[in-house]
Amino acid sequence: MSTAAATLATEDLESLLRRRLRRSLDGSVLEHRTATVVLDTGHSQWTVELLRGTPRVRRGAALRPTLVVRGSQQVLTEVVAGRASGVHSFLDGEITVRGNLALSLQLDGLFSSDGKDAEGSPRPVEFPRSQSVTAMGIRTAYLEAGPPDAPPVVMLHGLGATNASLLPCLADLARDHRVIAPDLPGFGESQAPAASYTPAWFAAWLEALQHELGARRAVLLGNSLGGRIALEAGLTHPSSVRGLLLLTPSPAFRRLREWVPAVRLMRPELARLPVPLSHPLVAAGIRGMFARPERLSKAWYDAAADEGVRVFRSRSHRVAFFATARQIFLEDAHGRHGFWDRLPALTPPALFVWGDRDRFVPSSFARHVENALPEARSVVLEDCGHVPQFEQPDRTMALVRDVLSALPD
Repeated sequence: MSTAAATLATEDLESLLRRRLRRSLDGSVLEHRTATVVLDTGHSQWTVELLRGTPRVRRGAALRPTLVVRGSQQVLTEVVAGRASGVHSFLDGEITVRGNLALSLQLDGLFSSDGKDAEGSPRPVEFPRSQSVTAMGIRTAYLEAGPPDAPPVVMLHGLGATNASLLPCLADLARDHRVIAPDLPGFGESQAPAASYTPAWFAAWLEALQHELGARRAVLLGNSLGGRIALEAGLTHPSSVRGLLLLTPSPAFRRLREWVPAVRLMRPELARLPVPLSHPLVAAGIRGMFARPERLSKAWYDAAADEGVRVFRSRSHRVAFFATARQIFLEDAHGRHGFWDRLPALTPPALFVWGDRDRFVPSSFARHVENALPEARSVVLEDCGHVPQFEQPDRTMALVRDVLSALPD
């Protein structure tokens, strides 16, 4: 690119940022937000300052930005103009994100909030939009993508994660489904109320969310904790569940029950105290979820670890994390309210996907599920860990779409 062309492109992106932000902030999830965002092409930088929703754009970088998005001049321009999806560009490795990952998703959704690109042409409906709703009295942040009149799919993430952990599923299914991916209460950008954080409590919130968003009779797709919540919804609110797509769902522990009395004494309120959590430690923990961590780029681990550290700085979110983790361990395996004794009553069609090298939810649970639900489909993926939608996305989505295509209307 010539010097003159590079200067023109720089001016175009700067004026584009001003125009798009000025037009899109009103009524958006960023309307009252204060943050500092740096866009970095490697040759030029711009800082977007949001002061209670009022935008200001200037040339150069900020000292301590809330968020840094890096990509080529062309890719960043296409995203800001609304002609490309930041989510798709991130998944394709064309941009990287450091800092507040949720804010990057909100900005990406901001550029599609009016359904048009910079030239006034309709944006593809599969581009995600970041929104917020109150369900069961809880402010809930969520992503939505896909045709609004298409069959709904609600996606539920795992413990300690956010809706960003389901972006590969969202990007795929939004082509022909209305996809809703919330941050669970207590996680990500959603409110973290004082609550029990039991599967039944999450299922009641999910029922309220579906009602608020007009997404009754939805297919539920859940990973880990999200899979357990989906199962609870299928057991307690089957009329609201068209089908279940369960990626390494976390059922009640069948072993180590002797530790239950000790765990019951560990009150989640202890997490009100500051908990030191470093980026390398979180990144190492995330890498441990994969059979072969090298399948994912370092940029993805960095983005996820930044988000984990950020959310954990919130006292209420720390308490919610420990309360949820505690309930996972304390849940009864057997008896009147026991998970495994209740599971055979599940009526919605279900797909269970396991990883044969999952260190968190062993694939040996597959045989117990098959005994309880002989009509359900259960698949163990070889050479796969706890997050199949990232580690084996093609295989995972092929299974998901195969089940979706067979569900009754």
